[in-house]
Amino acid sequence: MQHPREYDVIVIGGGHAGTEAALASARLGARTLLLTQSIETLGQMSCNPAIGGIGKGHLVREIDALGGVMAAAADRCGIQFRTLNARKGPAVRATRAQIDRGLYRACIRKALESQPNLTLFQQTVDDLLVEGGRVAGARTQMGLEFRARAVVLTVGTFLGGRIHIGLSNYEGGRAGDAPANALARRLREYPFRVDRLKTGTPPRIDARSVDFDALECQPGDTPVPVFSYLGRADQHPRQVPCHITHTNARSHAVIRAALDRSPLYSGVIEGVGPRYCPSVEDKVVRFAERDAHQIFVEPEGLETREVYPNGISTSLPFDVQYALVRTIRGFENAHITRPGYAIEYDFFDPRDLEPSLETRFVPGLFFAGQINGTTG
Repeated sequence: MQHPREYDVIVIGGGHAGTEAALASARLGARTLLLTQSIETLGQMSCNPAIGGIGKGHLVREIDALGGVMAAAADRCGIQFRTLNARKGPAVRATRAQIDRGLYRACIRKALESQPNLTLFQQTVDDLLVEGGRVAGARTQMGLEFRARAVVLTVGTFLGGRIHIGLSNYEGGRAGDAPANALARRLREYPFRVDRLKTGTPPRIDARSVDFDALECQPGDTPVPVFSYLGRADQHPRQVPCHITHTNARSHAVIRAALDRSPLYSGVIEGVGPRYCPSVEDKVVRFAERDAHQIFVEPEGLETREVYPNGISTSLPFDVQYALVRTIRGFENAHITRPGYAIEYDFFDPRDLEPSLETRFVPGLFFAGQINGTTG
């Protein structure tokens, strides 16, 4: 079954890369279709609720200079702003913003829905249409075909995604979302070099169960920075502090005693993890001489009680996560609202891409974002 309308560009996936690709295409006048598994999760921040930082902040500014939406959305949704490396030279300074997840999702959806030449459609994509060796469109889960001259894949961690918590694992593209396994199998039929990566996320904590008086308060900068070249500080919502705590010898003992139940150290996970975002079990094993590791307690938003303990990403079993969290200062009575997990997924070797990000094996097919082996 073919959809009656044809497009110039189809973007598959509505995360950070997908929304920027769809908006850029539509702004250039191309008839653009954004296909997503769920319109409600457009612009969803899958991992920590922050934008920017060392290296990444520079990229966000470059995207902003090219007309992107991320920096402008960060200015409207950021609940704490800091300039990192402020005592060093301008070349190594970086803006980092703590983001309200719900506000950011709403801001991105509004930008997409108000953009001329851009259409949204909710369906999982199972297959690509390829004719004469060139991409011709996409086919959804219900057999609906959309035709276009170019297709951009921005599918994040959803290709062959598998979630790990201890020695248990199940299919998933993100907690609560199904993976794109049919599309992953289809892509493996081409001569792309495919491998597996893994990334992880920490357990979320109910802020009402945290003793903030025992933590170090970390306020944002004054004057408050902005992200976008066109941004203003008066666009920011209410600003709130983050807090700092640390793991300790008891925390590390809990982790070491459970390494045989870790999917990372029992051989269950084969994917390689991101270099600059190791799990807490990785930190304890690789940096055994360290007595403590820093944890930033980050608010998830202004209208939620959840906090994100940045620094204890883990895929250990839930009972170990529970014991670990309660060894940490300020978390002695902490209630976990969502367990931490690792996710393993397919990525494609970026050496199989042209400088334009067009694939070398299927003309008209482009890869962008985490599918190319970035850490997100």
